[in-house]
Amino acid sequence: MKQHDTDIIIAGGGLAGATLALALARTLPQLRVTVVEAFPLSPEALPESYQPSYDARSTALAWGSRLIFEELGLWRRLSEHATPIRHIHVSDRGHFGATRLNAADHRQEALGYVADNRWMGLCLMRELLQTGVVWEAPAEVTGMQPLPDGVCVTLGTKNGEQELTAQCLVVADGGRSGLREKLGFRVDEQAYDQYALIANVSTANCHHYTAYERFTDAGPMALLPHGSPTRAGNTAALVWTLNSDALEELLSLSDEDKCHRLQQRFGWRLGRFTRIGECSHYPLTLKTVDESVRPGIVLVGNAAHTLHPVAGQGFNLALRGLMALVEQFRMAAERQQALGSLAVLKSYQNRHRQDWQQTVRFSDSLIQLFGTDLPLVTTARDAGLMGLDLLPGAKRWFARQAMGLGGRRAQIRAPGTESTERSNHE
Repeated sequence: MKQHDTDIIIAGGGLAGATLALALARTLPQLRVTVVEAFPLSPEALPESYQPSYDARSTALAWGSRLIFEELGLWRRLSEHATPIRHIHVSDRGHFGATRLNAADHRQEALGYVADNRWMGLCLMRELLQTGVVWEAPAEVTGMQPLPDGVCVTLGTKNGEQELTAQCLVVADGGRSGLREKLGFRVDEQAYDQYALIANVSTANCHHYTAYERFTDAGPMALLPHGSPTRAGNTAALVWTLNSDALEELLSLSDEDKCHRLQQRFGWRLGRFTRIGECSHYPLTLKTVDESVRPGIVLVGNAAHTLHPVAGQGFNLALRGLMALVEQFRMAAERQQALGSLAVLKSYQNRHRQDWQQTVRFSDSLIQLFGTDLPLVTTARDAGLMGLDLLPGAKRWFARQAMGLGGRRAQIRAPGTESTERSNHE
């Protein structure tokens, strides 16, 4: 077999691409991994310390994602600025339906966590700089040609074009993946005709590490505890679903009026909204790629599936998919199979398919179920929410979905091996 320039090329060095690179470095250190990222990266650019910003954007991490980061040896560092979610309160505005989940009922420290995206990126970069992963940055993948035993990838760099051969190209450049389109993958897309408004807010009352999922006649909204991991505070990360007219009107308001409008929609469970930070927004669509693999190519993360944020499962699903891919690469390496062979990548797709289909259905069904005001439907869904509190089995299933523990866990390490952080934690 011809010697390649590298073994795996990861197109995209964001949270998904960087996590995959770290998992490969930890699990298969004999592999040569090259990450291609559009933004420049150097050790000198990483700050010595991290100061959280009020307007920092964040990601909800399920308990299952914590277990993955523990296995990668990253959690101890990441947990320094990860706010625990110890309670989840789900309610239907204007109706009697509600349910509550508590970490203590499941003998866990938390149901999940909220971490700033920038902090997660810094933790990943600091760990990756201690590995043999190669970074081509700033650069981008501009083309790809299949080879009998892999792929030949064309990179656009500041010094012009260059070519790299590899066993496999992993596309991890996000939900608006230009490379996915360039390579001709067919995307199934369902527009929700809604936008997600993202902002951090302050409230008069302490959040007590409670995440609120509030379904309203105008769409779902979520408030996630944000701030110190050790001292419950008054800051929350807001995800607010709005149609285009409501979004345009809201953005034209003063911060005080935005808080007043939010108060009207969410209610008073956290007291008065006293501050709203910088607002960003994006259109909501469900995107899936049914056939996400080809010989020598695999799509991962948001490049393979983009979910509605209502259930907070997007990155958690992506993370489980990354570990399933690492597991498949590990088994292929043990069997001396080509990593980019269609048989290897199809096996990965089949392993991950049930998880992503179940998660997509779960998220999408919540939108459909809570997006109607038909009397029979509202009565049935509110009875269902109340029933979760009355039926321990149903509530346990719902909690495991929220915690990212509903499916099988990928075995990214060979039997008998374990991360130091994980064994110390236990």
